[in-house]
Amino acid sequence: MPLTDTAIRKAKDPGKLADGGGLYLLVKATGGKWWRLDYRRPVTGKRNTLSLGTYPETSLAEARAKREDAKRLLQNGIDPGQQRKAEKLAGAERAANTFEALALEWLEVKRSEWMPSHHEKQAGRLRQALPWIGHKAIADIGIADLRPMLEHLKRQGATDQTRRIIQNVASVFDYAITLEKTERNPARDLLPAVPKHHKKNFPAIKDPARVGELLRAIDSFQGSFPVACALQLAPLWFCRPGELRAAEWAHIDLEGEHPAYTVPAAKRKLRKAQKEAQDTPPHIVPLSRQAVAILQTLHPLTGRGRYLFPGARDPGRCLSDAALNAALANLGFKGEMVAHGFRHMASTLLHEMGFSSDAIEAQLSHKTPGVRGVYNKAQYLPERRKMMQAWADYLDSLRAGVGNVVAFKRSA
Repeated sequence: MPLTDTAIRKAKDPGKLADGGGLYLLVKATGGKWWRLDYRRPVTGKRNTLSLGTYPETSLAEARAKREDAKRLLQNGIDPGQQRKAEKLAGAERAANTFEALALEWLEVKRSEWMPSHHEKQAGRLRQALPWIGHKAIADIGIADLRPMLEHLKRQGATDQTRRIIQNVASVFDYAITLEKTERNPARDLLPAVPKHHKKNFPAIKDPARVGELLRAIDSFQGSFPVACALQLAPLWFCRPGELRAAEWAHIDLEGEHPAYTVPAAKRKLRKAQKEAQDTPPHIVPLSRQAVAILQTLHPLTGRGRYLFPGARDPGRCLSDAALNAALANLGFKGEMVAHGFRHMASTLLHEMGFSSDAIEAQLSHKTPGVRGVYNKAQYLPERRKMMQAWADYLDSLRAGVGNVVAFKRSA
């Protein structure tokens, strides 16, 4: 006799309550009630039992519907127990093949190739994609799934960041294709719809008279002494801002015949493999008399620590990325000058002073492109030492308001 909800609710004694067609309710001594379906496997005819859930979570009607589904499979020669195992495996594989899972895999593969800061930057971009597609199986993601994310990013107005995020998403799809997890890359198909970013140069002052005003403003800076010294050294060194703010006393030589700041490969703008290679040369910043004087003044204050310019809150760390740019903005040069702009300023004016491009590019630590770059390993140090002192003297003249750009006359 078929079961009823009333009979099921009243059932207390352990045992089986049959409903028909192999379906029954197993009442356990603990009070639990489990739906079971007995059936015979196709081909072998062996008896098997399939669990269909518990009561009342699975109602009588739902249990009967599951029984009918199992019967349909059996009529087609399919074992419902094996079918369930296959679906579980497919579900587990599907979970392993979500965009988020594969993005994490890709980032881990790239960890050995990238510096930690670069790795975190790429991970941060991918994290912005996860709310949109992270939970989806990568093989099921199409352009329609990516478009809402793209429209959201475009509304933020950061064109360059939007393109970089989509490119990172595309890289994850490329990785999935190599693993045969998907067959196409919808992010690559979407890239033509991403607005192109028009790269702008860093704001930089190049007019000599305005440079003089900037130098006088720096001299009047009222902030912390380490930041003041960093501002004074920025135009003299014109190295990359990270190489300036993270400079360490261990890499400063004030006593030798040729005072210099030796930037180790690990601090240079290089690929991770180059940073770690033993034969990668350091970058040499010859120190002018003016730079030495500033460092000698700074040493009593920060010389016992690691960094020339320690952070105000944590002396164990160097100045933050924003410290120098914020100082320049506070001096009234917001939008007109940033820390990186001292490189553009020096490059422009040193060329007008008549110094060779080779020496200037070497001092800027720029890689020479093409075949010439492969063979030209010269560091031009003698000319660079002369150039750095001439540059410091020239800046002094601009600070005093009497400097003019004149062709630099090399001695014979």
